[in-house]
Amino acid sequence: MPVSTLGFSSGRDRIGTSGITAARVDLARALGIGGVIAYNWWAAVPFVPGLMTSHNEFFSDLEVPGLRDADLMQRADLLAGVVMLVALLMRGGSGRHGARREWKWLLAFAAAGAIGGRFPYVCSEGLSATCRSLEWHLELPLHHYIHVVSGIAEFLFLTVAVIVAVRRTRGEMTWEARAFRTILGVLVVGYPLLGFVYLSDRWGAFVEPIFFVCFSAMIVVSLFEPIVRATSPEEIDGEPATAEAAEWGGVRTTGNA
Repeated sequence: MPVSTLGFSSGRDRIGTSGITAARVDLARALGIGGVIAYNWWAAVPFVPGLMTSHNEFFSDLEVPGLRDADLMQRADLLAGVVMLVALLMRGGSGRHGARREWKWLLAFAAAGAIGGRFPYVCSEGLSATCRSLEWHLELPLHHYIHVVSGIAEFLFLTVAVIVAVRRTRGEMTWEARAFRTILGVLVVGYPLLGFVYLSDRWGAFVEPIFFVCFSAMIVVSLFEPIVRATSPEEIDGEPATAEAAEWGGVRTTGNA
């Protein structure tokens, strides 16, 4: 049976015979969006009177056991990490030009987020000098430090993913390449501000969301980046793929009857 082409209208992707179907990609993206929404539970906090007592707090401080709705926020972080991890695995590591080296860093980011949701802070380090002193002297329970390490890992893994993505798409003018460069630019500005927040214990509630938005944007861009099959164009009907086909996509299947 000759080579055949089956088009679909589920996005500007060109997905080949690697086992990644349009339905699978659509489901991965839907799950990913759900995970990103759960990850951004912090956006509802300003609209709930009395939930945040100071603009110097970090949002993680609200997850301390015993505080109002702390369990709900912990579950949201855990759910977000697990759902984003599943979505990224379903979406796969292929991109417009083949494998994406940043994909493994995104998986690590999602896993770290889930761990942080499972092991919350013991006390509010952003507001309590006593808590900070106990933390520095390693006198708090283990799960507090697991949350600290997982939080640092989230920032590290996602930042590395952005840098790798920018290098991978260097010189390109695709929408995802521009998005990666924009995210990196915001992070370059954001990290000095975050350093100021940690040193001064001020304005945490204003600076931390910068990173939440950047991290969310990175996940969304990675989920929606077009997919191109690894097979060379010459293997498809013996002709190079046209620019239109590469842009608008379709599923091409090969084989014998």
